[in-house]
Amino acid sequence: MDIAEGTLPQRLRTLPSRLTNQAALTANRIVDQALTQAGVRRYHYKLLATLEEYGPGSQAALGRRTGIDRSDMVAIVNELVERQLLERAPDPEDRRRNIVTITAAGREQLTHLDRLVAAAQDEFLAPLPAADRRTLVDLLTRLADHHGDKLN
Repeated sequence: MDIAEGTLPQRLRTLPSRLTNQAALTANRIVDQALTQAGVRRYHYKLLATLEEYGPGSQAALGRRTGIDRSDMVAIVNELVERQLLERAPDPEDRRRNIVTITAAGREQLTHLDRLVAAAQDEFLAPLPAADRRTLVDLLTRLADHHGDKLN
């Protein structure tokens, strides 16, 4: 039997769960490489996008909204405050809580990151024509919605 090394059995090669996982690993690598060009990570992008879309929030609320663990949230906010992409101030209603806000520089950075992420999406989806890309996004959205999109 002359089978190329590394060739999976047919039943594994066509499993939707395996194919989705392989595609996700590739997509994540491409996006991570794109964000690294700007000196950020995926969770920086997620936090900036969340603040830009939904407005200021407490670190705890932002953690719940983004799925970023609260033990990591403080360090992430600290990094972005240091870069002047976010501002953190005591909540006037509860001085024990901080409210985080995106700055003008944070919005500019987010616009730049949006372009990098869009280019990464194009690289990932390069073999697919526009109609197939729309179909893929629709199908993946339906799956994520059905299963609750619990992983953010």
